[in-house]
Amino acid sequence: MAYAAKLWFLLLLTLFHPWCNSLVDAGTLCQQVPCYFVFGDSLADNGNNNGLKTQAKVNYPPYGVDFKDGPTGRFTNGRNFADIIGELLGLRDFIPPFAASEGRNIMDGVNYASGGCGILPETGRHQGEVISFDQQLINHNRTISRVTAALSGDKKKTADHLNKCIYIAGFGSNDYINNYLMPNLYPNSKIPPDQYAQKLINKYTQQLSTLYNYGARKIAIFGLGPIGCIPQEALSSRPNLLGCVENTNKAVQQFNNRLKPLVDDLNAKHPGAHFTYINVSNFAPRIEGGLIEACFISGVLNKPCCKISEGAGAGQCVPNSAPCPFRSFKPFFDGFHPTETGHILLAGRAYVSASPADAYPYDIRHLASA
Repeated sequence: MAYAAKLWFLLLLTLFHPWCNSLVDAGTLCQQVPCYFVFGDSLADNGNNNGLKTQAKVNYPPYGVDFKDGPTGRFTNGRNFADIIGELLGLRDFIPPFAASEGRNIMDGVNYASGGCGILPETGRHQGEVISFDQQLINHNRTISRVTAALSGDKKKTADHLNKCIYIAGFGSNDYINNYLMPNLYPNSKIPPDQYAQKLINKYTQQLSTLYNYGARKIAIFGLGPIGCIPQEALSSRPNLLGCVENTNKAVQQFNNRLKPLVDDLNAKHPGAHFTYINVSNFAPRIEGGLIEACFISGVLNKPCCKISEGAGAGQCVPNSAPCPFRSFKPFFDGFHPTETGHILLAGRAYVSASPADAYPYDIRHLASA
């Protein structure tokens, strides 16, 4: 598996980086940006939730079964898409979680992502402590102060450094899974889907503008995949049939439809900004009809790779349970999250778009050189 991944990186290098003439070591891309900051939820969390009082943490086996350091708090069997994008950007090491960041390791970037969190501050609170996007921005401001101190208090050097970094933001999934789709716990469920989507966009606009004001200039905003097709959502809504929940997918698409105009608006209003939209929903194969839908209904494609918990922590792997043996061929590791294979697909197409609909106005490879 590791050998195949290295070949994949070398192929990308050959195809898309002819100008990069030297490698730090075999299979490593040259570094394209000085630093990389990650904001998001469980899809990108690399350990920030480990010390929180929350059900949304996975620092136990079988998570990390294929990761070099074992269980780290990543919600998958190996690397997540944020890790892989960092590798594609040529960073030497994985950037640290904010919870464990210290010293000069912050100069290469920090990961603030928190499983269960969302755009809205109340999202995911029924699980316990989570770090919302608002709080992640506060944490980033603390990091900026530390970067300034590391640069001898020179704010201009700090700004120049931060302006060149890549920032990714991936939020919204939990604002549906752990908010809108829980009518017994959250009043937002009473809002029509289009109005709820606009509520999220209004808040997201403020948050992304704050990120810009903190010095971010190259920001990739990730859209949402077909949440109605994840195992836990399909199972909870249709316990006798594992096919996709189309009402959920339609509600989520209301949010996705607003992200491209959001990017246009942010770029128009913020001088020097390079916001871009990564259209994750375009990466998923068409579900409706034919063999793919049959595979979902039969559970072939949306069956988790581990035994999943019920009750508290429902949808996550039962601690110390045995994962499935052929993880490279499974889309989902637990009831919510993809395997490393799924993360590779997501990261690869975000970095180098396979079609014009994958990214707008450009993919992360072009964002890095913007």
